[in-house]
This record gives sequence, C-alpha cells and structure tokens, in this order.
Amino acid sequence: MTERACFLLHLKPELVTEYLQVHEQVWPEVLEALTRTGWRNYSLFLRADDGLVVGYCETDDFEATTAAMDREEVSARWEATMSRFFQPAPAAAAGERPRERLVEYFHLD
Repeated sequence: MTERACFLLHLKPELVTEYLQVHEQVWPEVLEALTRTGWRNYSLFLRADDGLVVGYCETDDFEATTAAMDREEVSARWEATMSRFFQPAPAAAAGERPRERLVEYFHLD
C-alpha cells in the first residue's frame, strides 16, 4: 500500500533564491539515494515570500524511508550543505532538518 506524506520546511527568506539555484542541479548521488530508499513522486513546493516549503512524496513507509535516507552517506553531506538555508525549529534535534509532518485527512483519486 502506498503512503502519501506531506511535510513543511521553513527557509530563511533571504536565502530562497540561492536555495532554488542549488536545486537546479541536485547531486545525482542524492537523486539515486532517494530512489534507492523508496522516495517516489517526490515534489517540493515553495511560497517564496516567506520561505515556506511544502514537500510531498509517496512511499511504502515514510518513517522507514526517511530512516533509510538518513543512513545514506550522501544524505549527510547534502543535509550539511543545505542546513544553512533553514530556519531553526525548537522541536528539531541538533543537526536535524526542521520538518513538520502533516496529517492527511482527505484524498480524491
């Protein structure tokens, strides 16, 4: 069964343009790792005026897929590179990207 996951990230508004430029050429190793660890139909959406990012993906098990990606060496390097773009979140552990998961309550195929 496919699980749909949606989450929020919060960019520093002054770094939105640079963040988008980095995403024009995501490292091929990151793309391969995402595919290998089960991320499918993955999209990021941006509200540029305040840096709100909405992420969406489909996977068999979001928690397992996220944990598998966290174990990828390239993911650690990518996250270290990207961490400066994100606003700190009080709920995020040290070194963890602030990510708020949303609860799906309606879906239409």
